[in-house]
Amino acid sequence: MHAITRRTRVIEEADAGSLPVADLIADGRPAILRGIGRHVPLVAAGLESAGSAIAWLKQFDGGRPVTAYVGDPAIGGRFGYDQDCTALNFARERGSLSGYLDRLLAGMGDSDAPAIYIGSTDIDQYLPGLRAQAALPFGDPQLAAHPPLVSIWIGNRTIASAHYDMSNNIAVTLVGHRRFTLFPPDQAANLYPGPLDLTPAGQVVSMVDFDAPDLVRHPGFAEALAAAEVAEMEPGDALIYPALWWHQVEALDSFNAMINYWWNTSPAFMDTPQNTLLHALLSLRDRPAHEKAGWKALFDYYVFGDPTRAGAHLPEDARGPLGPLDEIKARRLRAQLLNRLNR
Repeated sequence: MHAITRRTRVIEEADAGSLPVADLIADGRPAILRGIGRHVPLVAAGLESAGSAIAWLKQFDGGRPVTAYVGDPAIGGRFGYDQDCTALNFARERGSLSGYLDRLLAGMGDSDAPAIYIGSTDIDQYLPGLRAQAALPFGDPQLAAHPPLVSIWIGNRTIASAHYDMSNNIAVTLVGHRRFTLFPPDQAANLYPGPLDLTPAGQVVSMVDFDAPDLVRHPGFAEALAAAEVAEMEPGDALIYPALWWHQVEALDSFNAMINYWWNTSPAFMDTPQNTLLHALLSLRDRPAHEKAGWKALFDYYVFGDPTRAGAHLPEDARGPLGPLDEIKARRLRAQLLNRLNR
């Protein structure tokens, strides 16, 4: 990959209980929390050996089948698409967590071993008891008000191609080393996202091979690199970054484990903007340019501008959805939308 000179800022020896999570997210840029998870027993087990880390994790196997991505060694651990983007380059499997951990241990040092990636696995459902031993006690009121989804990621040397998530994230590297390559949201076009209806894990991913970028086919990637930053993670380090930042994640050792915390401060009654994007493709994208310009002005007025402006001149009782949304107003809007879509 072309050299990226910008390194993610580092906060040394952060304390999870007093970490100002809300302030760090409001800063709008990533930060490494050096050593914040160093005390977790899994970190010590991993520093002893991969086998010790695997044995430690197996004691929490709750017996429920997990989903694993398994790829041929030829993909180099990079999960994505085949040559013509009509299929994925790996297989999804279901099996026991302990079974996959045994496969990972057996494949160490074998160049013909498959790439195995167990991603975003809810620790309370699949590894009961792990939370008490490995989850960090974040004390920020924002996380107390909006409890995060806590998941574990396990595998060998794998690459999760650059993608964005709709939630804020704290990703804690516990076993092995990881490299995050991060891009601000405004670099989406320069990352050449793949198909919307065929994704490795539900989120659209970059088509660019960061190790060998084709700048003839993807010329804008040079601009993305200029805006990128790299976070090099050691066991016990965490990375905090806001929603919608693009990130490629490389697991660099023969065995790796990470726990992450996803949360969003939006009320549960709000719909996902991803649905809005899909409907905009259906209703707006192919309209004449002058119509799109007009709709852009309306969206700026109703959606992207001051949220109080559109209803400010109306009596309070007449504002409806132009006033602050609550669960009842959200239900009415959803019913109105469904009624229109079903015509």
